[in-house]
Amino acid sequence: MEKKVTKNDVVENIYNDTGFDITKKDIHIIVDKVFEEIKKALLNDQTVELRGFGTFEVRTRRGREKAHNPKTGEQVSVEVHGAAVFRPGKELKNSVWALRKK
Repeated sequence: MEKKVTKNDVVENIYNDTGFDITKKDIHIIVDKVFEEIKKALLNDQTVELRGFGTFEVRTRRGREKAHNPKTGEQVSVEVHGAAVFRPGKELKNSVWALRKK
């Protein structure tokens, strides 16, 4: 079973599941626009809440003086920085939680 779903897979699934008179190209544009809007909000330090799915937000990661480069083992310093994070909604979290029980 394939473990990865690409954006093209998402577009294909939407195209196959909808009965609308819409082209794959149009669906692709819409999907790209949704991701663009999420990205734009995050870059403006806004939270994106998609009810029933989850929340995208920017969290501040603290800097460290004694971090290590995992490839070389060299000691490096890391500045305070933002990180984009996703928190699943309750329904998604519970559904995913049950996956490994099977």
